Amino acid sequence: MTKVLTVADMTLREILRRRAVLVIIAMMPLAFYLSRRGDHLGQSIRFVCLGLGWALSTAALFTGGAARGLEPRLRLSGYRAHQLYLGRLVALWAAGGLLSAPYFLLILVDQDGVSHGAIALIMVLTVAVAAPFGLALSALLPRELEGTLLLLTVVGLQMIMDPADASSRLLPFWFSREIATYAVDHTDTSYLARGLVHGAVCALVLTALVALLSATRLRRRPHLRFVT
Repeated sequence: MTKVLTVADMTLREILRRRAVLVIIAMMPLAFYLSRRGDHLGQSIRFVCLGLGWALSTAALFTGGAARGLEPRLRLSGYRAHQLYLGRLVALWAAGGLLSAPYFLLILVDQDGVSHGAIALIMVLTVAVAAPFGLALSALLPRELEGTLLLLTVVGLQMIMDPADASSRLLPFWFSREIATYAVDHTDTSYLARGLVHGAVCALVLTALVALLSATRLRRRPHLRFVT
C-alpha cells in the first residue's frame, strides 16, 4: 500500500507541475456548462459532466505518457505492475474529486428543482470512468497526439449522437444522460438503474483493461539483448 501511495504522490506532483494545463482543464467544464445554461437545463448538467470527463481523461492521457519512461526504473527498484497503475489511478481519482467538487457546488447553488444526489452520482461515476479511460488510451496509443484526437472523437460523438440509439451505449459516458434525465425530469428509477449499471460496468472494464495493458507492457524487457 505504501508503494501505491508513493506512486500516487509522484503522479499528483507531475500533474501539478503543468500549471497552465491545469487552468485549462479546470475551466473546460465551466465552458461546457455555460454554453447550455440559459435554455437547456438538462443539457447544461450533462455537458458539465462531459466536460469533467473530458478534462480528467486528458489529464490521465498525459499522465500515462509521462510515466512511460519512469516505469522501467521503478520496476527495477522493486515496484510491481499493479502498484504502478493503481497509484496513478488513485491520484487521478483524487484529482477528479477535487475538480468535481466546485462544479457540484455550482449546480447546488445555481439549479433548483433537480435531484442533487443524482448529479453527485453522475460526477462520481464520471471520475471513476474517465481516469482509466485516459490511461487506457495512453497505453494503446503511446503518442499523445493520436490519443488526444481519439479522445476528442469519443467525446464529440458522445455529444452529437442520439442517446436513445443503441450504439451510443458503447460510449463510455452514456450513463450521464440517463442519470441526468432522472435528476432533471424526475422520471422513473429505470433511468437511474440503467445509468448506474452502465457507469459501473464501464469503470470496471476500463480498469481491467488498464491492468492488462500495464502488465503486458511492463513484462517486456526491450532494454535487454540476448547474445547467441
